[in-house]
Amino acid sequence: MNNKINITEANISEENLFLKVESLSATLMPRGQMLVDSDHFAFIYILENEDAYTYLALPEWSWPTLKTANEKGVKVFAIAGEANIELTQFNDELSYLIENIKGNSNYGDEMVKKVEDLF
Repeated sequence: MNNKINITEANISEENLFLKVESLSATLMPRGQMLVDSDHFAFIYILENEDAYTYLALPEWSWPTLKTANEKGVKVFAIAGEANIELTQFNDELSYLIENIKGNSNYGDEMVKKVEDLF
């Protein structure tokens, strides 16, 4: 069964973007892939372990910070307390999705407009 984790904060420093979540399983590994949830206006980073995928949801309120992090090319981490996971390929995947969404009505007109307006 797949799980979903919502970020609660997005904080950027000079070298890193930290996406805070309530909890992280020590068994989760980055998959290096992202999806789009156009129904909920979110980007989704995929984490996995032996049993299932876990979807890390990046809602619209976090997008300005994601944009800044992407422009700076900083490393991205999901964090919960002392636990952290580097989200490999995050910036490449986000850039790809943004370019793919622009002008592409398959994502829904509202999602396209939101992405085009910000990115």
